[in-house]
Amino acid sequence: MEKKEKIVLAYSGGLDTSVAIKWLMDKGYDVVCYMADVGQGKDVENARKRALSIGASKCIVADLRERFIKEYVFPTLKAGAKYQGKYNMATSLSRPIIAADMIEIAKKEKAVAIAHGCTGKGNDQVRFEVTFHIKAPNLKVIAPVREWELKTREDEIEYAKKHNIPIEQTKKKIFSIDHNLWGTSVEGGSLEDPCNEPAVETYITIVKPESAPNKAEYVTVTFKKGIPIAINGKTYEPLVLIDKLNKMGAKHGIGRVDMIEDRLVGIKSREIYEAPASEILYSAHTSLEELVLDRETRRYKDDLSRRYAELVYYGLWFTPLREAFDAFIDKTSERVNGDVKLKLYKGQVIVAGRKSPDSRYQLKLATYGEGDVFDQSLAKGFISLWAMPYKE
Repeated sequence: MEKKEKIVLAYSGGLDTSVAIKWLMDKGYDVVCYMADVGQGKDVENARKRALSIGASKCIVADLRERFIKEYVFPTLKAGAKYQGKYNMATSLSRPIIAADMIEIAKKEKAVAIAHGCTGKGNDQVRFEVTFHIKAPNLKVIAPVREWELKTREDEIEYAKKHNIPIEQTKKKIFSIDHNLWGTSVEGGSLEDPCNEPAVETYITIVKPESAPNKAEYVTVTFKKGIPIAINGKTYEPLVLIDKLNKMGAKHGIGRVDMIEDRLVGIKSREIYEAPASEILYSAHTSLEELVLDRETRRYKDDLSRRYAELVYYGLWFTPLREAFDAFIDKTSERVNGDVKLKLYKGQVIVAGRKSPDSRYQLKLATYGEGDVFDQSLAKGFISLWAMPYKE
């Protein structure tokens, strides 16, 4: 019997990749599924069993949670990077670590090809394939969703039924959902009309702000060199810290984002995101930087934050430019130490106080009361010099 060539499929357990197993088998491949655990929870084991039941020869599950937070999420948080100023890129950040680890599995399995379940309209195809091209240029890349005859998700559901492929999606519940420790993304279905308010079932983890507790909750987050290390004075490992803040924020309706997103391929899409811990930490981190960084450094970093977000979103994680950005951010983060007190209330994160041993705030200069040492007589000359280039 002729030995089949191996292909490693980036498998999520969702509709596209479940159907892709069967489709790739019909193309003559021995399909090895690779599944990265980046915090999607209990679905991992169920999805692994599903892959084997469909016909995959193996389903490898890698626990990447800690590396994901430490090596991808925290550097991006330190950068203050959000795509279009709103999206924390939870999905975008998970793709390069998954793709890089997949390549190592493909080498061990002696696979000739590597595959993913991304569509030709989305950004993830770029994030996966750019990483493949950079780190394993000799591996063949197959993208079933771009190539097969199934034109719609409804077609995929019919295909799954025909081949007895177990799936969770139905024609009534057709949202595409991606979840990890850092956030959840939801698209498709009724959300494709930007006029439609997201239905209650659209949101996975966060309560409606109007249903959140009527009493505010205060939380203090401690940072060391830009990295969150403690909640209310107690130190936690990164995974525990993120989990605690996710639960705390979700209870108060915090972290919902509904946006029209400019995709890399040139189209606009309507996306729903949930990221409670992220919303809390970004708010705290920004507030602390306001306290400890000088004006010009903050201005420059604001520009870099936008560019860093674009770089991550565009799939360019493994590039010299990102490494150079990180070097700058590591330097500015040396002063980002201290505590930020936050008020969580009905969908809002409100900064209630902040302090740092590296604070640049000086009460004796800022105060209008007793102890003021600011020499106001200097202002007249300063204003004259400032206006001089514009006088006629």
